[in-house]
Amino acid sequence: MPWTDKPGSGSNGSGGNGPWGRPGDGRGPRPVPDRKPGQPAPDLEELLRSGRERFRKGSGGGRGRGPGGTPQAPSKKVLALGAAAIGVLYLASGFYQIDPGGRGVVTTFGNFTSLTGPGLNWRVPWPVQSVDEVDVQEERAISVGSSSDKVAMLTSDLNIVEVDMQVNYRIKDDADTAVGELPNAAKYVFNVEEPDRLVRAAAEAALREVVGAEEFGPIISSGRAIVTDRTTTILQQTLDSYGSGIAVTRLNFGQADPPGDVIDAQRDVINARSEAETAVNQATAQANRVVPVARGQARQTVLDAEGYAARVVAEARGDAARFVDIYDEYAKAPEVTRQRMYLETMEGVLGDINKVVIDQDAGGAVPLLDLNAVAGSRQQRRNQAQADQGRAEGGN
Repeated sequence: MPWTDKPGSGSNGSGGNGPWGRPGDGRGPRPVPDRKPGQPAPDLEELLRSGRERFRKGSGGGRGRGPGGTPQAPSKKVLALGAAAIGVLYLASGFYQIDPGGRGVVTTFGNFTSLTGPGLNWRVPWPVQSVDEVDVQEERAISVGSSSDKVAMLTSDLNIVEVDMQVNYRIKDDADTAVGELPNAAKYVFNVEEPDRLVRAAAEAALREVVGAEEFGPIISSGRAIVTDRTTTILQQTLDSYGSGIAVTRLNFGQADPPGDVIDAQRDVINARSEAETAVNQATAQANRVVPVARGQARQTVLDAEGYAARVVAEARGDAARFVDIYDEYAKAPEVTRQRMYLETMEGVLGDINKVVIDQDAGGAVPLLDLNAVAGSRQQRRNQAQADQGRAEGGN
């Protein structure tokens, strides 16, 4: 709707309206021509379009006239204030707030520029720069299967096992980021479109790889910890290869069971394997107890035999040496030697006889031969000789 000037406007306000339709000094808005009472005012867009038309006519010598019929144009001060207000509003629109635990990924014309922390920040307003806020402390969780609807997988021994798993993840800390590499929050913004879907698909693929390399028995019994550790490692490697900036914080491997149709048979197999392992462990324990004892006894027997052999040889050598010594003495004095040998022989024969011999032909006092004392003295000499021999063998 074009704006028009009515003739007769004056600076004293009598009989005229200003260019903006307010009576007085010609500076207020004038009422729109042909506007009836109760009719709604024109919208802002139409007012701006009318203002531009007015400015064009005033600056180009058109039909717009001011007081006294002279061309009327907006002043430079008004234009400057309007431009300043628009500039302030434009710059103020660049302020943004990042919540605690969040990071702001600033991009300039779509390219990564910087990473801002929590608090009030500023960036060059749109369309130059934009900000994507990412919560780097929030821990998210996804599930692969559920307790009521598990995922069926094939083991290395061609058995089917139904499993479920829960994965907790968050955005990685930027402390380990290499120089020149995008921060993990930026990787999360640029490289990941649906993080839950990505983590779920990668986790299921990693779990299938691990389960497919293991046998059925360990997966549902003693090997659960190994499955959890290997799945976590493969999942993290996969997410790193995608440049997702995601870190796996915890992986809970749920219950693993055979399909419902064969669960009874599988339990029987598991029980049989457990009993077999128990029997093997008991046999191993018994062998560990018996074998060392048998080896010790065998070693003791060998040592006793060696000791006996050494003692017999030593006695034989001693007897031989004694015989040689006796023969040498016999060669020097045969009669004395024969007498001594006779007496030693009689001592050996009568030494253990418990008798008292009295010589009736002896004159005077009756000599007493106490054979018990003789036997005891001989036994002491034998014991002493054996002890000396034992010490000699121990020294050798």
